[in-house]
Amino acid sequence: MSVDQNVDIRQMKIELTRFMMSYKFALEEMNTKINILKQEFHYIHDYNPIEHVKSRLKTPENILKKARRKGVELTLPSIKENIRDIAGVRITCSFISDIYRLSEMLQKQKDITLIECKDYIKNPKPNGYKSLHLIVQIPIFMSDRVDNVYVEVQIRTIAMDFWASLEHKIYYKYEKEIPEELKRELKEAADSVSQLDEKMESIHKKVNQFKECHDLDDELQELLIDDEKIALPQTFITQFLKFSD
Repeated sequence: MSVDQNVDIRQMKIELTRFMMSYKFALEEMNTKINILKQEFHYIHDYNPIEHVKSRLKTPENILKKARRKGVELTLPSIKENIRDIAGVRITCSFISDIYRLSEMLQKQKDITLIECKDYIKNPKPNGYKSLHLIVQIPIFMSDRVDNVYVEVQIRTIAMDFWASLEHKIYYKYEKEIPEELKRELKEAADSVSQLDEKMESIHKKVNQFKECHDLDDELQELLIDDEKIALPQTFITQFLKFSD
Protein backbone atom coordinates (compact mmCIF):
# COMPACT_ATOMS: atom_id res chain seq x y z
CA MET A 1 0.00 0.00 0.00
CA SER A 2 1.40 3.39 -1.01
CA VAL A 3 1.95 6.36 1.28
CA ASP A 4 -0.84 8.26 -0.49
CA GLN A 5 -3.27 5.41 0.14
CA ASN A 6 -2.34 5.34 3.81
CA VAL A 7 -2.95 9.07 4.05
CA ASP A 8 -6.34 8.70 2.33
CA ILE A 9 -7.42 5.90 4.66
CA ARG A 10 -6.30 7.86 7.71
CA GLN A 11 -8.21 10.92 6.49
CA MET A 12 -11.34 8.85 5.84
CA LYS A 13 -11.14 7.40 9.35
CA ILE A 14 -10.84 10.90 10.86
CA GLU A 15 -13.80 12.18 8.84
CA LEU A 16 -15.94 9.18 9.81
CA THR A 17 -15.02 9.63 13.47
CA ARG A 18 -15.91 13.33 13.34
CA PHE A 19 -19.14 12.47 11.51
CA MET A 20 -20.29 10.09 14.25
CA MET A 21 -19.05 12.39 17.02
CA SER A 22 -21.21 15.25 15.77
CA TYR A 23 -24.34 13.10 16.16
CA LYS A 24 -23.22 11.92 19.59
CA PHE A 25 -22.77 15.54 20.69
CA ALA A 26 -26.14 16.48 19.16
CA LEU A 27 -27.83 13.81 21.28
CA GLU A 28 -26.09 15.08 24.39
CA GLU A 29 -27.17 18.63 23.56
CA MET A 30 -30.81 17.59 23.06
CA ASN A 31 -30.81 15.54 26.27
CA THR A 32 -29.45 18.54 28.17
CA LYS A 33 -32.20 20.79 26.79
CA ILE A 34 -34.89 18.26 27.69
CA ASN A 35 -33.45 17.75 31.17
CA ILE A 36 -33.47 21.51 31.80
CA LEU A 37 -37.14 21.70 30.82
CA LYS A 38 -37.89 18.71 33.03
CA GLN A 39 -36.22 20.26 36.07
CA GLU A 40 -37.79 23.66 35.43
CA PHE A 41 -41.24 22.13 35.47
CA HIS A 42 -40.45 20.11 38.57
CA TYR A 43 -39.14 23.00 40.68
CA ILE A 44 -41.13 25.98 39.36
CA HIS A 45 -44.40 24.70 37.92
CA ASP A 46 -44.81 21.77 40.34
CA TYR A 47 -45.65 19.56 37.37
CA ASN A 48 -43.56 17.46 35.02
CA PRO A 49 -44.96 16.55 31.58
CA ILE A 50 -41.98 14.28 30.81
CA GLU A 51 -42.19 10.68 32.02
CA HIS A 52 -39.25 9.05 30.22
CA VAL A 53 -36.52 10.01 27.75
CA LYS A 54 -34.60 7.56 25.58
CA SER A 55 -31.94 8.35 23.00
CA ARG A 56 -30.18 6.23 20.43
CA LEU A 57 -27.47 6.58 17.80
CA LYS A 58 -27.54 4.43 14.69
CA THR A 59 -24.45 2.31 14.14
CA PRO A 60 -22.37 2.89 10.99
CA GLU A 61 -23.59 -0.52 9.73
CA ASN A 62 -27.25 0.44 10.11
CA ILE A 63 -26.62 3.83 8.54
CA LEU A 64 -25.13 2.15 5.46
CA LYS A 65 -28.01 -0.35 5.29
CA LYS A 66 -30.56 2.45 5.31
CA ALA A 67 -28.58 4.47 2.76
CA ARG A 68 -28.51 1.49 0.38
CA ARG A 69 -32.22 0.82 0.98
CA LYS A 70 -33.09 4.43 0.14
CA GLY A 71 -30.69 4.60 -2.80
CA VAL A 72 -28.60 7.31 -1.15
CA GLU A 73 -25.10 7.96 -2.47
CA LEU A 74 -22.56 6.42 -0.10
CA THR A 75 -20.73 9.63 0.78
CA LEU A 76 -20.78 11.39 4.14
CA PRO A 77 -22.34 14.65 2.81
CA SER A 78 -25.09 12.71 1.01
CA ILE A 79 -25.80 10.49 4.02
CA LYS A 80 -25.84 13.52 6.32
CA GLU A 81 -28.44 15.28 4.17
CA ASN A 82 -30.66 12.30 3.38
CA ILE A 83 -30.56 10.14 6.51
CA ARG A 84 -32.03 12.42 9.14
CA ASP A 85 -32.70 9.94 11.94
CA ILE A 86 -29.12 8.93 12.72
CA ALA A 87 -29.55 10.59 16.12
CA GLY A 88 -32.92 10.01 17.75
CA VAL A 89 -34.65 11.01 20.97
CA ARG A 90 -37.93 9.56 22.21
CA ILE A 91 -39.87 11.45 24.87
CA THR A 92 -42.77 9.80 26.69
CA CYS A 93 -45.45 12.01 28.23
CA SER A 94 -48.52 11.32 30.36
CA PHE A 95 -51.07 13.20 28.29
CA ILE A 96 -51.64 14.21 24.66
CA SER A 97 -51.69 17.91 25.61
CA ASP A 98 -48.19 17.47 27.08
CA ILE A 99 -46.92 16.28 23.69
CA TYR A 100 -47.86 19.50 21.90
CA ARG A 101 -46.81 21.66 24.84
CA LEU A 102 -43.36 20.10 24.90
CA SER A 103 -43.03 20.26 21.10
CA GLU A 104 -43.80 23.98 21.19
CA MET A 105 -41.24 24.60 23.92
CA LEU A 106 -38.48 22.79 22.04
CA GLN A 107 -39.25 24.68 18.83
CA LYS A 108 -39.05 28.01 20.68
CA GLN A 109 -35.41 27.39 21.61
CA LYS A 110 -33.30 29.80 19.57
CA ASP A 111 -30.72 27.26 18.46
CA ILE A 112 -33.26 24.62 17.39
CA THR A 113 -34.56 24.79 13.83
CA LEU A 114 -37.62 22.76 12.90
CA ILE A 115 -37.07 21.03 9.56
CA GLU A 116 -40.05 18.71 9.38
CA CYS A 117 -43.08 17.74 11.49
CA LYS A 118 -45.12 14.57 11.01
CA ASP A 119 -48.19 14.43 13.23
CA TYR A 120 -49.23 10.80 13.45
CA ILE A 121 -51.52 11.65 16.36
CA LYS A 122 -53.94 13.74 14.31
CA ASN A 123 -53.23 11.56 11.27
CA PRO A 124 -52.41 8.03 12.49
CA LYS A 125 -50.74 5.48 10.23
CA PRO A 126 -53.06 2.84 8.73
CA ASN A 127 -51.93 0.26 11.31
CA GLY A 128 -52.94 2.58 14.17
CA TYR A 129 -49.49 3.95 15.03
CA LYS A 130 -49.56 7.33 16.80
CA SER A 131 -46.71 9.67 17.69
CA LEU A 132 -45.45 13.18 16.94
CA HIS A 133 -42.24 13.13 14.88
CA LEU A 134 -40.01 16.19 14.59
CA ILE A 135 -36.85 16.53 12.54
CA VAL A 136 -34.84 19.37 14.06
CA GLN A 137 -31.41 20.77 13.38
CA ILE A 138 -29.04 22.02 16.06
CA PRO A 139 -25.55 23.55 15.81
CA ILE A 140 -22.61 21.62 17.23
CA PHE A 141 -19.50 23.71 17.82
CA MET A 142 -16.36 21.75 16.97
CA SER A 143 -12.78 23.01 17.30
CA ASP A 144 -12.57 24.24 13.71
CA ARG A 145 -16.17 24.43 12.46
CA VAL A 146 -19.86 24.45 13.28
CA ASP A 147 -21.86 21.38 12.25
CA ASN A 148 -25.62 21.71 11.86
CA VAL A 149 -26.85 18.26 12.80
CA TYR A 150 -30.24 16.63 12.25
CA VAL A 151 -31.96 14.96 15.20
CA GLU A 152 -35.24 13.08 15.11
CA VAL A 153 -37.48 13.69 18.13
CA GLN A 154 -40.44 11.39 18.76
CA ILE A 155 -42.97 12.46 21.40
CA ARG A 156 -45.79 10.15 22.49
CA THR A 157 -47.89 9.14 25.49
CA ILE A 158 -47.14 6.13 27.69
CA ALA A 159 -50.04 4.25 26.10
CA MET A 160 -48.83 5.05 22.56
CA ASP A 161 -45.33 3.93 23.48
CA PHE A 162 -46.57 0.63 24.90
CA TRP A 163 -48.53 -0.10 21.70
CA ALA A 164 -45.60 0.88 19.44
CA SER A 165 -43.21 -1.33 21.42
CA LEU A 166 -45.52 -4.34 21.11
CA GLU A 167 -46.11 -3.72 17.40
CA HIS A 168 -42.38 -3.46 16.79
CA LYS A 169 -41.69 -6.80 18.50
CA ILE A 170 -44.45 -8.54 16.52
CA TYR A 171 -43.28 -6.90 13.29
CA TYR A 172 -39.80 -8.41 13.60
CA LYS A 173 -40.93 -11.72 15.06
CA TYR A 174 -42.95 -12.37 11.91
CA GLU A 175 -40.17 -10.94 9.73
CA LYS A 176 -42.34 -7.99 8.64
CA GLU A 177 -45.14 -10.31 7.41
CA ILE A 178 -47.75 -10.01 10.16
CA PRO A 179 -50.82 -12.29 9.79
CA GLU A 180 -54.03 -10.42 8.93
CA GLU A 181 -55.71 -11.51 12.17
CA LEU A 182 -52.89 -10.02 14.23
CA LYS A 183 -53.00 -6.81 12.18
CA ARG A 184 -56.70 -6.50 12.94
CA GLU A 185 -56.13 -7.10 16.66
CA LEU A 186 -53.31 -4.56 16.73
CA LYS A 187 -55.55 -1.98 15.07
CA GLU A 188 -58.28 -2.67 17.64
CA ALA A 189 -55.69 -2.28 20.40
CA ALA A 190 -54.58 1.04 18.87
CA ASP A 191 -58.20 2.24 18.95
CA SER A 192 -58.42 1.24 22.61
CA VAL A 193 -55.21 3.14 23.32
CA SER A 194 -56.70 6.25 21.70
CA GLN A 195 -59.82 5.97 23.85
CA LEU A 196 -57.67 5.53 26.97
CA ASP A 197 -55.60 8.62 26.13
CA GLU A 198 -58.75 10.67 25.55
CA LYS A 199 -60.27 9.49 28.84
CA MET A 200 -57.09 10.23 30.80
CA GLU A 201 -56.87 13.68 29.16
CA SER A 202 -60.44 14.39 30.26
CA ILE A 203 -59.69 13.33 33.85
CA HIS A 204 -56.51 15.42 33.80
CA LYS A 205 -58.47 18.54 32.77
CA LYS A 206 -61.06 17.98 35.51
CA VAL A 207 -58.34 17.58 38.14
CA ASN A 208 -56.71 20.84 36.98
CA GLN A 209 -60.04 22.68 37.10
CA PHE A 210 -60.67 21.35 40.62
CA LYS A 211 -57.18 22.42 41.72
CA GLU A 212 -57.55 25.91 40.20
CA CYS A 213 -60.89 26.38 41.96
CA HIS A 214 -59.46 25.41 45.35
CA ASP A 215 -56.34 27.52 44.80
CA LEU A 216 -58.60 30.51 44.17
CA ASP A 217 -60.59 29.70 47.30
CA ASP A 218 -57.39 29.57 49.38
CA GLU A 219 -56.18 32.88 47.93
CA LEU A 220 -59.48 34.58 48.75
CA GLN A 221 -59.39 33.24 52.28
CA GLU A 222 -55.98 34.87 52.80
CA LEU A 223 -56.78 38.13 51.05
CA LEU A 224 -56.29 41.26 53.20
CA ILE A 225 -57.47 44.82 52.57
CA ASP A 226 -55.26 47.96 52.91
CA ASP A 227 -52.96 48.50 55.84
CA GLU A 228 -55.59 47.55 58.39
CA LYS A 229 -55.22 43.96 57.16
CA ILE A 230 -58.89 43.19 57.57
CA ALA A 231 -59.68 39.68 56.36
CA LEU A 232 -62.61 39.41 53.94
CA PRO A 233 -65.72 37.99 55.60
CA GLN A 234 -66.65 34.42 54.78
CA THR A 235 -70.05 35.60 53.46
CA PHE A 236 -68.31 37.80 50.88
CA ILE A 237 -66.07 34.94 49.77
CA THR A 238 -69.07 32.62 49.43
CA GLN A 239 -71.00 35.15 47.36
CA PHE A 240 -67.96 35.84 45.17
CA LEU A 241 -67.45 32.16 44.44
CA LYS A 242 -71.13 31.80 43.55
CA PHE A 243 -70.88 34.78 41.21
CA SER A 244 -67.71 33.29 39.62
CA ASP A 245 -69.53 30.02 38.93
